Amino acid sequence: MPDARQLLRDHHGHESDKVAFIELFFDLVFVFAITQLSHSLIGHFSAEGALQTTMLLLAVWWVWIFTTWVTNWLDPEKIPVRFLLLAMMLLGLILSAALPQAFADKGLAFAGAYVLMQVGRSLFFLWAVKGNALMVRNFQRILVWLAAGGIFWLAGAFLSGGSRVVLWGVALAIEYVSPSLGFRVLGLGKTPADEWKVSGHHIAERCGLFIIIALGESILVTGATLSGLPWNAPTVTAFVVSVVGSIAMWWLYFDTASEFGSRKISASENPGALARLAYTYLHLFLVAGIIVTAAADEFVLAHPSGHSDLKTTVCLLGGAGLYLLGNFLFKWAIRGQAPVSHLLGIAVLGLLVPAASHLEPWLLSAAVTVVLIALAAWEKHARCLAG
Repeated sequence: MPDARQLLRDHHGHESDKVAFIELFFDLVFVFAITQLSHSLIGHFSAEGALQTTMLLLAVWWVWIFTTWVTNWLDPEKIPVRFLLLAMMLLGLILSAALPQAFADKGLAFAGAYVLMQVGRSLFFLWAVKGNALMVRNFQRILVWLAAGGIFWLAGAFLSGGSRVVLWGVALAIEYVSPSLGFRVLGLGKTPADEWKVSGHHIAERCGLFIIIALGESILVTGATLSGLPWNAPTVTAFVVSVVGSIAMWWLYFDTASEFGSRKISASENPGALARLAYTYLHLFLVAGIIVTAAADEFVLAHPSGHSDLKTTVCLLGGAGLYLLGNFLFKWAIRGQAPVSHLLGIAVLGLLVPAASHLEPWLLSAAVTVVLIALAAWEKHARCLAG
């Protein structure tokens, strides 16, 4: 039986909080997962498809962010923790492969892999920190909530249609509400956020890397789509606009928010509360925006000319709007001040709605990209003025 101190990270010093290579290796599975999600949205673009893709994204993000919290406490360089991550990779690959058919004939494979990842990781953590009463009690509460959600995941896998959607929706609700309630369990109490002693630098870096994963998948979709199309003027123009849009999205987050957020959470007196709000919950809007934008890029590249249809308009304006909303909420959470520029950007996107159907897809994409570039320049200028 391990001594808890042997598997825990030593949070004394910046070097001990760096992201380990095994964590980056683990993330490769989620490159595949994000690709599967964007392709699912593209292939099943409807209200039902959007709902299913949203639910699957919530599950993928939740299993990844919970693992990030665990490796914030446990040292990934220790052999038992490495084996945990490698086992999680295998299960994650099964989960990712099942995503396109999760609401069809691969529901049990998806739900089974998901529950094994969530519950199995929690059981491992309890074993790893035996002797640390505070952490043991905390993860006993977490295990109860994840096990409760697991019941609905597995039950839903044996049903179909609307019944599966309802039961999996209940499972997601259980799991997503639990951190905000401090994982309160009858007889075990709750975990105050100030008991979550986390390395803010590690959490911030890990979430930033997930944003890179999502943006990388967006560029991958764009490049793969271009390779199978004739390289005429409208297609190449749409491709350039798409890549510039991805660059602007990167700039909005990494130039003006990522580093500040890392410093803010590292210096916070209650980093657990900030990590829960700004990184565990709010980053989901950023990832969702990137995935929807990736779908938009493929729609535009496939048909750059003519009038913009509904799915292209919804994905172009909705994806950028989601991303700006995520940036707005994240920056508000870490700065304590709402960035008015982002609200203005969302308003401009709204003003594009009436004209969207009259614009060619590449031109609508260019208009959205101009909005993102303008906001990135605004943020950069404001940052320079602030010193």
